[in-house]
Amino acid sequence: MFTCKHPRHMMIELKRLNGEEFTLNAFLVEQIQSLPDTTITLTNGKKIVVQTSEEEVVHKIKAFYKQIGLFGMTKVGE
Repeated sequence: MFTCKHPRHMMIELKRLNGEEFTLNAFLVEQIQSLPDTTITLTNGKKIVVQTSEEEVVHKIKAFYKQIGLFGMTKVGE
């Protein structure tokens, strides 16, 4: 089981369009689009536009999920 000692461990680091770095709770991401800027829609409906490419955001979320054991696990019998 994953135990988080610091809330930042549940976050991914991104950059706003103005270059400001911030961390985002990966569990709140509902949708990611390139419109052409990368727009992240959160589960509460809020939208965040970032410099980070859609592919990089997806990569960061997958890496976080792998780190805590929620992604990349094999099915039983494979």
